[in-house]
Amino acid sequence: MLIECSGNKRAFFKEKVFGEQWENGAMSEGIWKGVPLKTLLEYTGIKAGVSEVVFRGRDAGVKNSQYIRFERSLPISRALHPEVMIAYEYNGKPISNKHGFPFRLIVPGWYGMASVKWLKEIFLIKDKFTGPFQTDDYVYYFQNGTSEQVTTNHVNSIIQQPQDKQLVKSGTHEIIGIAWTGSGVVSKVEISFDKGDSWEQAKLKKTPKEHQTVSWSYPMEFKSATEYHISVRATDREGKTQPAEAIWNKKGYGYNAIMQITVKAE
Repeated sequence: MLIECSGNKRAFFKEKVFGEQWENGAMSEGIWKGVPLKTLLEYTGIKAGVSEVVFRGRDAGVKNSQYIRFERSLPISRALHPEVMIAYEYNGKPISNKHGFPFRLIVPGWYGMASVKWLKEIFLIKDKFTGPFQTDDYVYYFQNGTSEQVTTNHVNSIIQQPQDKQLVKSGTHEIIGIAWTGSGVVSKVEISFDKGDSWEQAKLKKTPKEHQTVSWSYPMEFKSATEYHISVRATDREGKTQPAEAIWNKKGYGYNAIMQITVKAE
């Protein structure tokens, strides 16, 4: 299962924002094992009128001159999704400390901030949770003055090989990469060599699955002493396609613009 930081690719916004300047590496993928949160909630009982489930981690610090713990909530409808779990194993071993030992919430399809680490407490509320990591951080603040919470991973893709500004030998090479989305599955990956005027379909190396990356490839003949501009975009089965430009927001979340690189053949 994929977990992607909401700040992944933040460094690529044209108008720079403050925060960790992630490029393409703020994501990971592995196998989580645990108990469905739905099972736990149904065992303990859900009283009438409950609207959200709040998760409190053991990590804490000072924010705005107040000592607070990391807390996030999920709407009860999302909390009862069968794939949301309280995990205790990662890749066949007990969760390591850096991954959230001993228990971690896992929310497939949502950016990583929802998957609360070092989980300590779970409680249900009837009103709206207003903790700072819900209503201040992990919020899209748009240029037009509107805002909304960060939730589902945007459809996205990257080119893994070749690298931007790489010199490649002339001849046929496989252009390779991965694509992913937060809801549904990736339906196609397209590649362009004319800055998006025309697109050709890349080959998906396996049947796409929910909450997992899918590898793609495209064979290309590179001619000596020629420069190539390569763009890639993914589309999912809900019809969402990577845009030419990501929607700018003050905290730099959810970047998913079409990836573009330039290479030169020797």
